[in-house]
Amino acid sequence: MAEHLRRLALTYLGVYGTLLVLLALTVGLAFIRMGILNPIVALTIAAAKALLIALFFMHLRHSTTAVKLAAAGGLVWLSLLFGLSLADYLTRPGERIFVEGEPDWNAPGNIENPR
Repeated sequence: MAEHLRRLALTYLGVYGTLLVLLALTVGLAFIRMGILNPIVALTIAAAKALLIALFFMHLRHSTTAVKLAAAGGLVWLSLLFGLSLADYLTRPGERIFVEGEPDWNAPGNIENPR
């Protein structure tokens, strides 16, 4: 019993340490300019953190098939909602939020230069 608890505690500490490393990586990469790759890398790291939390802290690793299917169904539903929202956003006319190049620091809504 004691060996099992020790192994479980070491597993949780390892996952916790990995989550902290991924958090530091996310914060560090936020200061590096990679253009359009910034949100892609940030979302990839966020997905890795969510996977670790789901597998270890939510115990999906040792769950029944029905619970795993329910979790997968939730992810499919979430991706469907995100995909439809993105399709709606991309088909609207007008200026996009993600614009290539330098930000316009003299824009009316800028925090640094309120008008």
